[in-house]
Order: sequence, then structure tokens, then C-alpha cells
Amino acid sequence: MTIQKVLVVDDSKTELMALSEMLQKQGLQVRTAENGEEALKRLAEDKPDLILMDVVMPGQNGFQLTRAISRDPLYADVPIIMCTSKNQETDRVWGMRQGAKGYITKPVDAAELQAKIAAL
Repeated sequence: MTIQKVLVVDDSKTELMALSEMLQKQGLQVRTAENGEEALKRLAEDKPDLILMDVVMPGQNGFQLTRAISRDPLYADVPIIMCTSKNQETDRVWGMRQGAKGYITKPVDAAELQAKIAAL
């Protein structure tokens, strides 16, 4: 599957800008959402090829949102990479158990992100 459209979900405008810029430099189309509710709206409007998901957000956190999306038959095929400052091994394991296909800690390294996307 070729990845062209990416949905970035993060409550930090700074992170959204940094990640969007990084992905656009790789030739990808980027849409953003600042919380779970907005992310679900974006999903319904235009299904992405990949979701980059922050964990710590107001309302529904990234773990809950990842679980909901990966269990929804409409979106279960969309890979999710957790992109978070939570760097404990238990967080990584929990993220993967919720349905994430990858886990990257912030600050995000562009080469690592590109490698994770290529691996999908």
C-alpha cells in the first residue's frame, strides 16, 4: 500500500506544524486534528493512508482513540503510528496492544519516521 495521505493527531500546534512540515518534505499530503473528536471527523471526511497519533490529549487520549479506530471495520486497515513523549516500554507495549503499528517518541527524528512509514 502506498502511503500518500497522512492524518496527524496532536493537541500541540507546534508539534502539528513540525510533523506536517516533515511529512510534506517527504511528498505526503497532510491533514491535522487537535483532538479525538476532530480526528474522527477528519477520518469520515477523507480516509487517510496513515495516522500519526499523539497519546496525551484532552478528552479521548491517543490510546483510546487508537483502540476505537483499529477496531472499526471501516478504518481497521489504516495503520497508526503512536507519536508521543511517553517513552516508557510499558507505554510502547500498551500502544501496540491498542492496535498501533509503530511507536515513535518525541522529539521525532525525521529519518526514523521515514523508516517507520517505509516499513508499512
